[in-house]
Amino acid sequence: MFKSTYGSTVFCCGWMTIPQGIPSCPPGLEYLTSIDQLLVHQKVELLEAFTGFEAANKYTVKNTIGQKVYWAVEDTDCCTRNCCGPARPFDMKILDYYQNEVLHFYRPLRCQSCCFPCCLQSMEVSAPPGNVIGTVEQNWSILKPQFSIKDQAGSTVLKIEGPFCTFNMCGDVEFKVVTNDGRHVGKISKQWSGLVREAFTDSDHFGINFPMDLDVRVKATLLGALFLIDYMFFEKPGNKEGDRPGML
Repeated sequence: MFKSTYGSTVFCCGWMTIPQGIPSCPPGLEYLTSIDQLLVHQKVELLEAFTGFEAANKYTVKNTIGQKVYWAVEDTDCCTRNCCGPARPFDMKILDYYQNEVLHFYRPLRCQSCCFPCCLQSMEVSAPPGNVIGTVEQNWSILKPQFSIKDQAGSTVLKIEGPFCTFNMCGDVEFKVVTNDGRHVGKISKQWSGLVREAFTDSDHFGINFPMDLDVRVKATLLGALFLIDYMFFEKPGNKEGDRPGML
């Protein structure tokens, strides 16, 4: 890859320009200051596609013109992936161009059922790793998925409202991002990626958009919510479709 510097920015071939000199921004999150949309593409694992043997998920995070922003790599063991399936706990490392871990997502093991409102799903977001900047917490609901986006102090800054049905043949599935008073400010969408890919793999394409001036820590927490939503609703055990209405 080719790298060069010009003024206050760094250029990497195939990668998004890295903004420099942004005060009070966690290292590595400078990318998020200048974007309002991200595309997340999961890598197809051939062994998993043909055998159903669950491999660690890997993703490429890009901006709207196709430049890479981050890599995302699941950190779990083989036993956890294949015994716990989509409900598995995991650590997710978010790496920049230099292979530095700039974000860390942690999902603890929780029972995934609306019948257990005392044990709902959550995701902890750290930047740099070890410094919690936000959390994603599932809210109890039977009809539609609902989540709260909380800052490092535990205050709810945004909410996510999902659809009644998370299966949509030949179309996108959208989770709305709203303010505490219900104003629509963004969305997380699982994008239709083609019949073959949808039918035989659980390697999905996602998009996320949010206000440009949103705090980078909240943007990073929304990215964590995207991965939690992927595992909860679109990670198919044995590559078999199992979507049901609501949260049942």
